[in-house]
Amino acid sequence: MREFSMPAPETGTWAPLAHDPFRWAALAPTRTLLSRRHGDAWRPVTAAAFGEQVRGVAAVLIAAGIQPGDRVALWSSTRYEWTVLDYALGCLGAVSVPVYETAPASEVAAILADCGARALVAESRSLIDRLEDASAALDLKLSLDPRLVWTLAEVSQAAGRSAAADSELDRRLADLGPDDLATIVYTSGTTGPPKGCMLTHGNLVAAVTAAVAGQSELFDGEDPATLLFLPLAHIFARLVQWGAVRAGVRLGHSNDVTRLEEDLRDFDPSFVLAVPRVFERTYNTAAQRAVADGRGARFDRATNVAIRYSRALDNGRMPLSLRAEHALYERTIYPAIRTAFGARCAFAIAGGAPLGERLAHFYRGAGLRVLEGYGVSEAGGALAANDPAHHKIGTVGRPLPGVSVRVAADGELLFSGPSIFAGYWDATPGDSPEGAPARANPVRQGWLHTGDCGEIDEEGFIRVTGRLQELLVTAGGKRVSPTFLEDRLRAHPLVGQALVVGEGRPFVGAVISLDAEEVLAWARTAGHRAPSHRAPSHRAQSLARLSRDPELLAQVQVAVDQANQGVSPAEAIRRFIVVTDPWTEEGGQLTASLKLRRNLVQRRHAEDIAALYLP
Repeated sequence: MREFSMPAPETGTWAPLAHDPFRWAALAPTRTLLSRRHGDAWRPVTAAAFGEQVRGVAAVLIAAGIQPGDRVALWSSTRYEWTVLDYALGCLGAVSVPVYETAPASEVAAILADCGARALVAESRSLIDRLEDASAALDLKLSLDPRLVWTLAEVSQAAGRSAAADSELDRRLADLGPDDLATIVYTSGTTGPPKGCMLTHGNLVAAVTAAVAGQSELFDGEDPATLLFLPLAHIFARLVQWGAVRAGVRLGHSNDVTRLEEDLRDFDPSFVLAVPRVFERTYNTAAQRAVADGRGARFDRATNVAIRYSRALDNGRMPLSLRAEHALYERTIYPAIRTAFGARCAFAIAGGAPLGERLAHFYRGAGLRVLEGYGVSEAGGALAANDPAHHKIGTVGRPLPGVSVRVAADGELLFSGPSIFAGYWDATPGDSPEGAPARANPVRQGWLHTGDCGEIDEEGFIRVTGRLQELLVTAGGKRVSPTFLEDRLRAHPLVGQALVVGEGRPFVGAVISLDAEEVLAWARTAGHRAPSHRAPSHRAQSLARLSRDPELLAQVQVAVDQANQGVSPAEAIRRFIVVTDPWTEEGGQLTASLKLRRNLVQRRHAEDIAALYLP
């Protein structure tokens, strides 16, 4: 059994995260703590103004009768008001329950019922109306829709805040202890109903302290700033929110994907947080534009040079010819890749799924360091990460300060540390025995059993190899991690999603869902008939025709071959089938955090899977 630990970070006097807005308001009232978009401009929000906003909203919630321990759901996209409300609830000792804006009403209703929510704050009245009878049990329903009375500015003004309200807020804030429940974060529900992870104020402080200490170059750099565009219902994004406010990093929000590129350019972050799909899309878009401009071959050469350059940095052997080629593309191609995330952005934090070594090497060779990390909701969002000084591509980095990792006999990754959660909501507290029910606490003898398989090298770097419960065992007895192959397949621009199968079968196969936009763009470039974006009625028919095209199938075979390079012949994908229906969150195939609902997809494509194994 291999184990590795990192020393705990230095900590001062304990204070909950909810105290941070008022600490900054007292220490540096004119400091720009956040930026908020108004029309086409980003306006600064000082520490004093932010603290006043938090106090104003907290006063409204006090007047509405919100008590310590009350569960309050936040159903909204990523926006400035989300952060204000999060801190206001924390001040009062209320328990925030974040919900993805894209979650279906049935799932939201189930979460509200499961946690016994007393109140709901939704982005718009239309979201509340979608709940119908499920919202009847709520004592308080607020909307952030600017057309309605409960806008954030009006909430603050309507509070008529009194000295008594301020005194009550201060009293509640002073009463908060490390063992008090702060938030319930529901898991994505890939293998069953979502479970509510109970995180205390102590858990959150430990997670944020470790993350900021582990990424000190990002949080303590010159004029640090970050723009959040991932859903704040995701614990990873929320961790960066808390870390930014605690460290004084200028924070902004963006929830409009159509203007994300513009927001990144205008906000000008020093680092960003994203999931691998964002980096894949950015690369594919740049490649597509290069092909459209007649520079496709040049872009491909620049890609290969960037990858070779990054690998040379690792092995310490940099040929002069490679250095010269890299310098050429540094003047012509790489700057555009970097500035897609903002002119100052030198680092990006990636999590949620593996990025893939090829893409990670490309970005580093192009001048953007993508630092992969690892975390789970059960531990406040982060347990390990690469950092600028200790970076090994293909791994999720070393444990964060104060965290220990261990590999169990069956290959499962176990973690211990002060951020490990208190258990699942409505579950029996305490350590759970083997074979306990699904909602039982996965912490046994102080170690969190993550369900992920992995390895630890001699320097403490962790490599995640798949999910323990998703391992396939072929008819020949070979154990295969489907997620490893699926992640590599998705790195190809023509692949939208993939499902790797083979349990009890003679070989490994794959069902591959095409990326419609990329396929149609490829078809037009390759001289095939394909509808433009203005003719959506023909898209399904064209995709069905193209999915049988030998040239396109050859391109998908390239994706399969690249995925197979990372595994042994016995684990390699031998046959695949292409489907054209998209796998989406709206269709139920993906969770809100874009994880595959494996069982559902297997049921829907049972005939396709059976066809893989026909003689």
